[in-house]
Amino acid sequence: MATSKKGRPLTQPTLPANLSALLSSFQSCFTQPSYSNFLLMITGWITCQGRHSISRVIQAAGEQARDKHHSVFYRFLSRGQWSIDALGKAVFCLLRPWLPARIVVIVDDTLCHKSGPHIFGAHMHYDASQSTYGRSAGGDRKTFFAFGHNWVVLALWLALPWNPDRGLAIPILFRLYRGKKRCPESQYRKRTQLAVDLVELLSSWLPTDRTICLVGDAEYACRTLVRTLPERIFFTGPMSMDAALFDEPGVQKGRGRRRIKGDRLPSPQKLARCRSIPWEEIEITIYGRSVNILIKSQVCMWYTVAGKALVRMVLTRDPTGSIKDRAYFTTDASASSAELLAQFARRWEIEVAFRNAKQVMGLEDPQNGWWRRETSEPKPKKKAGPNPRGRRGETAVNHTLALAFAAYALIIIWYLQYGDRARDVEEVRRDAPWYLHKSHPSFLDMIAAVRREIWAARFSAHPDFKRVSENIRDLLPQWLMAA
Repeated sequence: MATSKKGRPLTQPTLPANLSALLSSFQSCFTQPSYSNFLLMITGWITCQGRHSISRVIQAAGEQARDKHHSVFYRFLSRGQWSIDALGKAVFCLLRPWLPARIVVIVDDTLCHKSGPHIFGAHMHYDASQSTYGRSAGGDRKTFFAFGHNWVVLALWLALPWNPDRGLAIPILFRLYRGKKRCPESQYRKRTQLAVDLVELLSSWLPTDRTICLVGDAEYACRTLVRTLPERIFFTGPMSMDAALFDEPGVQKGRGRRRIKGDRLPSPQKLARCRSIPWEEIEITIYGRSVNILIKSQVCMWYTVAGKALVRMVLTRDPTGSIKDRAYFTTDASASSAELLAQFARRWEIEVAFRNAKQVMGLEDPQNGWWRRETSEPKPKKKAGPNPRGRRGETAVNHTLALAFAAYALIIIWYLQYGDRARDVEEVRRDAPWYLHKSHPSFLDMIAAVRREIWAARFSAHPDFKRVSENIRDLLPQWLMAA
C-alpha cells in the first residue's frame, strides 16, 4: 500500500470499478501522492452540484478528502509538477478505439469570464457570446469585450455510436492566450501560432499513416496555420467572399521565371453573380438533419492562405434566401462538395462542448490563480487594469482548466463504454413526459449516470449499507436533483 511522507496510507476515493479502471490510465501522469489527489479532485468535480469553486469540489470529493488538509489540493493545482499535455495524451489514448482512420480535429478559442485584477493571464478579450452580427433591430453590429482568460483549444470529434451523423467534441489540448499589451514581447504568441503548436503536438502522437482533417473558423483559416500543415493534415474552413482565386499554372512557355499562379479566377462574390455558371442543388445531412442547398464548386489556388496547394472551394446559397451566400474551402482538393460541407458542420460541436463545460461543469467558476500579498508587505497603489504578480498563479490557471476538461472527457468515455442509453432515455421521458421528441441521451444524462454510479459505490462502501438496494438506486436521481 502506498503511504505518504509521514508513513500514513494514502487516501483513495470510493469509486465504481469501471470508473477506477478508466482513471488508472492517468496514473503515469502523476507521482503516487499526486495521483491520489487527482482521483479525489476529479471525483469531486464530477459529483459537485452548482458552483464549481475549488472549495466546493473538495467538499464533493467525499469523506476521503477530509483526511487531508484542504491546502493539499490547492497546492496540487498551483505547485504540482504534472503536465497538462500528458493529461491530454492520456485522454487521447482512451479515445483511440473510437477514432476512425481519418481523424477530425477542431480548433477554436473560448473566453472564460473571470473577476479580480490579480488573476494571472486575465485580460480584456472580445466576447463573441455578447456581440451581435447585425441581428439588432437597426442591423448594426455591436461589439462587446469582457475580462477573463482566452483559451485556444484543440478537440477531437467523435461520432456517436447510436447516431453516426451526430458527434461530440472532446477537448484534449489547451493553451492560454495572453494579450499583446499585457504580455512581454518575447513571450507573445498569436492564437494561430498557439494552434500550430497544438496541431504539431497531436500529430506527433499519431502514426504516419493516419490523416487528420482540421476544422476551424475564419480566424484560423489563415496562412499562419494552413501553410504550415504537413501533407497528411487537411484544413477545412470558411473562405472570404472577396478571396483572390487563381487557376493552377499551366505549361511554361518560353524563357523566364516559372509561374507559381495561373490565370485569375472569379472570386466567390463574383461567382455568385455569374449567370453563365448555373447553381447545382444537392441534399446533404448537416447538424443532424437533411437539407437542400444550392452550390457552385471549383478547384483552384487560394495563394494568399494556402500557397501553391490546390483547394476545393464551395459556394453555398440558401434556396429560401434567409441566409446569405457563403464560401468554404478545404485543402483536400479530392473531397466532394457534400463532404466539405459536412466536415465543416462538425465544427459546431466544439461550441456545444464549451457550453457544457461552462454551464454544467463550472469551467468559469474557480478563481484560483490569483496572488495575495504578504502581511508585512506594503499595500500597493491601485491602478487600472490587470495587476498579476509576475507569473504567480500560472500553474494553477493551467491545471484547473485541464482538470475540468479531463472530467468532461472522462464522463463521455465512461458513458460510451458502460452507459445504458435506452434506460436513461426511458427514465427521462418517464420523469419529464413533455420530452416526447427525446430519443438520444444528452450530456446531462451522461453526467447524471456517472454520478449515480459514484453515489451507489459510496453507499455500498458505507458500513451501514452492505449492499445498495434497487430502491435506493432508483431514488438517487431525485436526491441528486434536490442537493
